[in-house]
Formats: sequence, structure tokens, C-alpha cells
Amino acid sequence: MTVVKMPIALICTFLWIGFVCAISFMEAWLKFRAPGINLPLGLGIGRIVFNALNKVEWVFALVIIINIFWNSSEILKWQNLSFVIPLILLLIQTFWLLPALDARAELHIQRQFVPSSNLHFYYVGMEVVKVVGLTIFGLTLFKNTTI
Repeated sequence: MTVVKMPIALICTFLWIGFVCAISFMEAWLKFRAPGINLPLGLGIGRIVFNALNKVEWVFALVIIINIFWNSSEILKWQNLSFVIPLILLLIQTFWLLPALDARAELHIQRQFVPSSNLHFYYVGMEVVKVVGLTIFGLTLFKNTTI
């Protein structure tokens, strides 16, 4: 029999994965293929969408943190390390990477010179690591028991 240790954390974890995969790995590049979407317009849309995604990610993260603390016996489990990594990446994205990408997008929108950068590659790499970490964390929330 399989038991879920923290069902609320489990739901939030897999919803979080779904949001990141849908937006970061699909919407982000598909919008530029739509008729009439030029670079400044696509970047403007992207700024709004990724700002909203970041807020949703924080809601999921906070609900998971509260759920872990609510189940105080789960706080110091090694399995939670796989949640700490996405949390650290979310902090980096929120306070450094997204503001830097936002500033670059604004320059593009204003049709100013924007030097080349690897920031998008960093973002995509962090998203991949975040999804892997969340998947591992989500899977650790299942516990096999024998009756």
C-alpha cells in the first residue's frame, strides 16, 4: 500500500512542476511563433507571465514550507533537501535573475542596444534543476507500507 505523507505538499509540488513546465518550457518560446507577435510585444507579454509565475511559485513554496513545519516530524528529513534546492533557485531567480532579465527586456522594448548575455541559459538551467528537484521531492512524499 502506498501512503502520502503530506498530501497538501504533494499537490502543490506537482502543480508547481506543471506551471514551470507549461510556462518556461512551452509558452516562453511559443508566443514568438504567433502571428503579429514581434520581439518587443513578446517580451512585454513574457515579463507579465513570468512575474505572475514567480508569484505563483512563491505561493506553492510557502504552502509546502508550512506543510513541512505542520508535520514537525518531517522537518529534518534528508528528503527535504530535494525541496531546498528548488527553493534556493527560486530565491536566486526572484532577487537576481528575473530583475536582470526584466531590465534587458525593457531595453529591448525601448529599442535600445542590449549586449549579448547568457542569462536566459541560466534561467532555463535553473528551471530544469528546479523541476528535477521538485520531482524527487514529490516522489519522496509517497511511502510504501505493508499491511
